[in-house]
Amino acid sequence: MPAHSPDTPARDWLLAPEGRVAARSLCARLPSGARLVASSEPKAIASLEPAGQVSPDPRFDEISRVEPYDDTFRTQRRAYVDGADHPDWEARDDVVRRFGAGVTQHIAAADGQPVVIASHGMAMTLWLRAAVGLDDPGAFWADLRFPDAHVVDLAAGTVVRLAESSENARRAGA
Repeated sequence: MPAHSPDTPARDWLLAPEGRVAARSLCARLPSGARLVASSEPKAIASLEPAGQVSPDPRFDEISRVEPYDDTFRTQRRAYVDGADHPDWEARDDVVRRFGAGVTQHIAAADGQPVVIASHGMAMTLWLRAAVGLDDPGAFWADLRFPDAHVVDLAAGTVVRLAESSENARRAGA
């Protein structure tokens, strides 16, 4: 969880103390030797720092937007990932393009090693919808946790929460 305030833009929020603890716990479950990439936002970088050196990449930043700091943000954000246009919000196609370009570059640079990307809910959801065909992007976005991690298999077109993918592998004897 970030430490947030109406006086600080969301992109500048830092992790709250409980967020730093959760990040350490999450990083302990990530694959060793992975290429670590994060958006340029401090909370995303801090989410991966317990796992090692993080390369910031603004292509993984959250969508640019103008939104009020009030109780309507969840409704507005879910509507956006489901396809509603809001004035002064980044075009969904632009988000998908920039995010996808970043994924492609970092996978190529990783030379077969796993790639771990720390990003943000709306941007990631839009890209996943395009990349693997999420059936219900709004429900996926609403189910995201702080922090959360998913294993994405682009070839198979699947996305599975990290804890669930580990459990499935254990059950299969992997």
